[in-house]
Amino acid sequence: MHSLDPVREDFAPALDARMPLAPMSVEETGLELSFLLRLAAKCATEQDTVTPSHLAERMKLPKSVINLLIKEMVKLAYLEARGLAGDDVRSDIRYALSTKGREYAHAAVRQSSYVGPAPVSLEAFCRQLGQQSIHHERVTHDRLIESLKGLVLAPSLVEKLGPAMNSGQSILLYGPPGNGKTSIAERTSRLFQQTIWVPYAVEVGGYVISFYDEAVHQPAAATPYPKSDQRWVECLRPVIKTGGELTLDLLDLAFTDGSSVYEAPLHLKASGGVFIIDDFGRQQVLPQALINRWIVPLERGYDFLTLHTGKKFKVPFDELVVFSTNIAPKDLSDEAGLRRLKYKIFVSNPSRAEYMQIFAAYARGVSVEFIAGDLEQFYDRKYGAESPGSCYHPKYLLDFIGSYCEFNGISKVASLETLERAWDGVFTVD
Repeated sequence: MHSLDPVREDFAPALDARMPLAPMSVEETGLELSFLLRLAAKCATEQDTVTPSHLAERMKLPKSVINLLIKEMVKLAYLEARGLAGDDVRSDIRYALSTKGREYAHAAVRQSSYVGPAPVSLEAFCRQLGQQSIHHERVTHDRLIESLKGLVLAPSLVEKLGPAMNSGQSILLYGPPGNGKTSIAERTSRLFQQTIWVPYAVEVGGYVISFYDEAVHQPAAATPYPKSDQRWVECLRPVIKTGGELTLDLLDLAFTDGSSVYEAPLHLKASGGVFIIDDFGRQQVLPQALINRWIVPLERGYDFLTLHTGKKFKVPFDELVVFSTNIAPKDLSDEAGLRRLKYKIFVSNPSRAEYMQIFAAYARGVSVEFIAGDLEQFYDRKYGAESPGSCYHPKYLLDFIGSYCEFNGISKVASLETLERAWDGVFTVD
């Protein structure tokens, strides 16, 4: 394993070897000429006239490739020159669709309504995922500790998390509710420092799969490298979380009737990053069914997706998958299913000392003073070996105390009296 940190041209001459380079010809785009011509025609319908610069920006292709497409479209009488775009003789030539070109564009829209950046080929997509695999980045002990800052965790738990997070495989975090399983999973976003390249879209069998998602993909730079393939966006490794809303349908391509455009499933968008299934076992579909769906991806590192035409194709399954649950593993799946989840880590209730540490840390954060003796007496009254406190209890208690004291115009102090009052106001009585 090794780490490749992105290097910018303005700081050093070397470029990240994983960066996809701009295509210099139609062949290097990995797409058929006919596909690119249809896409260019659809883009040209968005304005009365277009220039090579406009099409290059819209389709995210080098101007040299766009000029080749324009030359072909003029030859086919789809485009007509309308003079220079400016007074300078070096200005771009403006082009407009001819009557024949508009008919061609409308026919292209009926075939697929996708308009935007040119997609990348499936082959290029798979190759790029392999080059930026999450397995190529090593999680160090120091980075793990830094990512968990603010959480009070037993050293033994941290020691288990390290190898699991570094594996880039599947993890099952289980244990009583309210002890930080979801927080631990979400902190994985701080573990990885490499950037990856995410395509706007992928072409498979003539169909477009929309991939880049502003809701889940975070660009790493304001402007792309000049020599990079602009069809890819340099992003931080994604961390995507789903919960009770997850169904088997959401793990397949979503096809929009009438547009002939697909939306990539969430777990595919998480490629090169982390996919978190929170509240595992609370989904409408049985957990065993979800595990069965992922038997091949989890064991072999690839998945199969299917177009509405019946065409199946293989894609890499390259991500850290984290399942988080408060259901006992034996109630989630049989032994064969659990075997597919490589790391199983129990997240327990905090010890007395850890509870006190969590309480003190949160009290500082919300500016509530507390009386140590009163807190210890309160803990002994409410908790014991059979009903230990949860990590979330201090936050709930202190939030109540803060609101109570503000309402009554008194100093914010977690005394035995206010702690008891908070307990009665926050937790139910059996």
